[in-house]
Amino acid sequence: MKHSAGALLSFIKLDRTSRKGVGVQLYMALRDIILSGGLRAGDRLPATRILARELGVSRTTVIDAVERLVVEGMLVSRVGAGTFVSDALDAQRPQQGLPEPAKTVSKPRLSYAITHAEPAYARRTWLPHEARAFITALPALDAFPMTNWARISARQLRGARSKVMGYGEPKGMRALRRAIATHLSALKGIRCHEEQIFITCGAQHGFALIGHMLLNPGDRVWMENPGASGARNAFLSQGAELVPVNIDEEGMVVADGLKKSPHFRLAFVTPTHQQPLGHVMSLARRFELLRAAEEAQGLVIEDDYDGEFYFDNAPQPALYSTDTSGRVLYVGTFSKSLFPALRLGFILVPESMIDAFDQTFAAWASGPATATQAIVADFMDEGHFATHIRLMRRLYKARYDALRDAASSLPETVRLQETRSGFHATADLAPHIDAKLVVEQARERGVILAPLSRYCLAPIEKNGLVFGFGSAPPEELRKGIDIVRDLPALQSNWSA
Repeated sequence: MKHSAGALLSFIKLDRTSRKGVGVQLYMALRDIILSGGLRAGDRLPATRILARELGVSRTTVIDAVERLVVEGMLVSRVGAGTFVSDALDAQRPQQGLPEPAKTVSKPRLSYAITHAEPAYARRTWLPHEARAFITALPALDAFPMTNWARISARQLRGARSKVMGYGEPKGMRALRRAIATHLSALKGIRCHEEQIFITCGAQHGFALIGHMLLNPGDRVWMENPGASGARNAFLSQGAELVPVNIDEEGMVVADGLKKSPHFRLAFVTPTHQQPLGHVMSLARRFELLRAAEEAQGLVIEDDYDGEFYFDNAPQPALYSTDTSGRVLYVGTFSKSLFPALRLGFILVPESMIDAFDQTFAAWASGPATATQAIVADFMDEGHFATHIRLMRRLYKARYDALRDAASSLPETVRLQETRSGFHATADLAPHIDAKLVVEQARERGVILAPLSRYCLAPIEKNGLVFGFGSAPPEELRKGIDIVRDLPALQSNWSA
C-alpha cells in the first residue's frame, strides 16, 4: 500500500521501557522491513517529519536512523525527491513467488586431529555448575571474601590505564608470577622463581599449550584411567594417541603404562589428589614414574587442581619437588582456590624449557586480562589468599563431615569412600547397580551426580559415583542424601 508521502510505516512499534534506545529500535525495525521484502527496491520512505509524527518520536531520532541505513547502502537519499530503498538490494534478495534453488549445505571441513578426536569427545557430557548437591569441581562461592576483592579491584581499575588496559608481559604480570612462586614455596616446598612461571587462561589453556608445544600427531600420552577428562580432550585435539593407565591406591600403575606403551611422550597425573578417586601417589610410585619418563625421554604433566585443600596436618608434596632431572611440568589453577570465572591458571616449567615457552608466549599465546592478573597479585600479596585458603580448608572439612555422616543412611549398595582433601568424594556401587540409571533418577529429583564412568577413557571394573560437596552447605548435602537414599535404582543389597 502506498501513500503520496511514502510508505505507511505507522505499524512500527517502539518500546520505551526497553534498554535499547528508541533510535536503535527504529533503525532495526526499518532494516528488518527492508531485508524481509516489506519495502522493495525503489519504494519511497515518508518524509522524516511525517514519520516522526506518526511514530511519536523526534525528527532527530528518525534522521539518525535513516542516515545509518543510507551509510549501509540500504537507502538512497535523492535531493529534492526523498529517500528510497536502494536498487542494489534486489540483486541480492530472492524474487517473491519464485522457488529458491536447492542448496546443498555441507559441514565445514575440520582438521584431522579434531575429526579423529570426535568419538572420544562425545564421552564427555557437560554438567551444570550450580551451587547445589552434588555438583563437582565448584568451590564454595558463598564463602568468597567479595568485599576485599571488590576493594582491590576498584583500586586497580583507578590506577594507571597503561597498567590495567595494555597488553602486559606475554608470559604474565611479574608481580603475579612472583606471588605464585612464593605461594608454591610456602605451601608445597617447591623451589622455583618467577621466570619459570607462565600465566594462562586456566588449566585447560595450559594443557592445550603444552600439547601444542610438545605433541605431534600419533604421540602417545599416558592418561590416568579414570582421570581428568578436560586434559584428555586437550591432548586429543593435538592428534595424540591416549593410553589409559590403571589406578590403584598408590596412584598411576606405572607397570601397566610400560606394558601398554613403554615409549611415551607425555604422562598426565594428579598425584596429590587423584581425579576422581582421591588417592595420593606413593613416594615409590613417584620415583617409578620419573624413572620411566627419563628412560622414554618423555615428560610428566602434574595437575594440582585442588592441592591447597587438604584435611590432614600437612599438605602432600608435589611431584615437581621430587624431580631432579627436569621432567615435570606443574599446572595450577585459581578456578578452585578462588573462583572459575577468573579463567586464570599457570604453568611451572623446568629451567631447561623457559626459553621455549618464552618464545611461544611472545609469539601468540596471549594470557588473561592484565587487570585480572593485577587484582590477584594484590590479593595474594596482601595475605587475603592465604587467609581464604585456611578458611576453606575448615569449611570443606565441615561439609565433607556432613556428607559422610549423612551418607551412613544410604542403602547398602552405596559405600562412600574416605577422602583427605579437595571437595569431592567417590562412592562405590554394588556391581549390579546401573550407575547411569541412578544418575538419571537423581537428576529428575533435582540432584546432580556423576557416574565414575564419565572419567574413564576405557572401561574399568569399578562401579561408582562422584559426590561433590564443596559448593553446597551441610543442610543441602543432607537433603541431597535423603533424595539419593530413596532412589528406586539403589533398593537392593550388595550381593543381589
